[in-house]
Amino acid sequence: MLIQRAMRMLCAAMALGAVLGAAGCASTPHRTPEQRQADNAIAAQVSGALRADPQIFARHIDVWAERGIVHLGGYVWTDTDLSRAKEIAANVPGVKQVVDDLQLERDGIDNSPVSR
Repeated sequence: MLIQRAMRMLCAAMALGAVLGAAGCASTPHRTPEQRQADNAIAAQVSGALRADPQIFARHIDVWAERGIVHLGGYVWTDTDLSRAKEIAANVPGVKQVVDDLQLERDGIDNSPVSR
């Protein structure tokens, strides 16, 4: 009888965890079409500004935005390019924050601080 009660409690706890997990995912606010359009426009402006800057080779930098927060991904070859990319992105109108997901590579070797 004790084992059956423990099994019921375990099942109830697992069910509760599943419900709470699903509710947590569902509670994140969805972006409206207007918000998505604005984010796409900001990302395009940042990407254009990066490619237009003669001091940085930005071909390997990916840009995406969500609610005005711009994410920079991909890779650059120098610390200067890394800093410059963040600076360029931050100066685009509508950008609230820049998240640096860039990798720093030198001579084809990944020198980013993230351990793999």
